[in-house]
Amino acid sequence: MPDTPPNGPRHVAIIMDGNGRWATLRGRPRLFGHHAGARRVREIVEACPDLGVRYLTVFAFSTENWKRTQTEVAGLMKLFRRYIEREAKALLTAGVRVRFIGDRIRLDERLVRMMDDLELMTSGNDGLHLTIAINYGGRDEVTRAAKRLAYEIEAGRLTHKDVDAETLARFLDTRFLPDPDLVIRTSGEARISNFLLWQSAYAEYEFVDTLWPDFTAAEFGRVVAGYRARDRRFGAVRA
Repeated sequence: MPDTPPNGPRHVAIIMDGNGRWATLRGRPRLFGHHAGARRVREIVEACPDLGVRYLTVFAFSTENWKRTQTEVAGLMKLFRRYIEREAKALLTAGVRVRFIGDRIRLDERLVRMMDDLELMTSGNDGLHLTIAINYGGRDEVTRAAKRLAYEIEAGRLTHKDVDAETLARFLDTRFLPDPDLVIRTSGEARISNFLLWQSAYAEYEFVDTLWPDFTAAEFGRVVAGYRARDRRFGAVRA
């Protein structure tokens, strides 16, 4: 993979929003839009190496998405299984390492097995690191991390004096990732929707009007290029 260009984002996270509206505008069911959105993921994954993006995290299904209709939820779970089946070989061949974050308890056993298998299959890859968030919510993640941290204290392996931001971060789902440099949300909505709340404390945000199925690699490249022009001070003041 090419080196990250000067001032370029190493880790990009994307809230892939707008699939349902994209389908509705075309007089099609919402799941039609989700399938189109899944195809778009491949194009963005393929674009990352040339842009110097080493880590890509995509928000596929939130803890709040269970509130959608049973038909849509079931269709999404089927789509996730199909995505893994269809893309596994290509991801392996391309050197992509795949990981999943989120709470797997509510996911069906077959999907969880497929997720585990894909993680294991690609574990030796060191090209693009693709992380897919399924049944993920930022508050839920921090809550689960706090519970695991509390268990370690109860077990005597840690004390309250050991607890700081760095310690808590080791219990997050994303403990194997650097924090995102750039978070993109498509569809024109300007909210973060409970995505990577802890990790994005100093991320740059870009809200674009394009619906996710129409978000091309070319537009992705323009957003990444725009990031390089930003002045990132991390709370400091330039001399």
